[in-house]
Amino acid sequence: MLESKFVETIVGLFVALGVAALFMLAMKVSNLSSLGEDGGYDVTARFLNIGGLKVRSPVKMAGVVIGRVKDIELDRQSYEAVATLSLASKFDKIPTDTSANIYTAGLLGEQYVSLDPGAEDTFLKDGDRITLTQSAVVLEQLIGRFLYQKAAGDEG
Repeated sequence: MLESKFVETIVGLFVALGVAALFMLAMKVSNLSSLGEDGGYDVTARFLNIGGLKVRSPVKMAGVVIGRVKDIELDRQSYEAVATLSLASKFDKIPTDTSANIYTAGLLGEQYVSLDPGAEDTFLKDGDRITLTQSAVVLEQLIGRFLYQKAAGDEG
């Protein structure tokens, strides 16, 4: 009887550890683990096409995550996507002429915003706008252009 309770307790602990591990994995995959970080400051960037960029996608500089995409909206006047980027407060020396590009991690991986620093002596602050942007490269559009050019080349 005592041995049976001991085995049940060990199995219960093992199951609890498994559930905790799955929870931590889910938090890591969904990027929710970064929500506890300090607020930092927000800047906006306008793109003609954001591709598959999502809220909570990483914002990187030199491959280092320095923030997250906080919000994505459509400007009803210009029909551009406006991405609000939340940057960590410790990265407060980013020049105002910094450019923002949307890249894909790997061939079919997640999309992220990459910031390339400029050379200005003034720095981005809360509410500023990044004016130099490059939209996402959409794989379907590239394939379509390639096939169209290939078909036009075969006819001529």
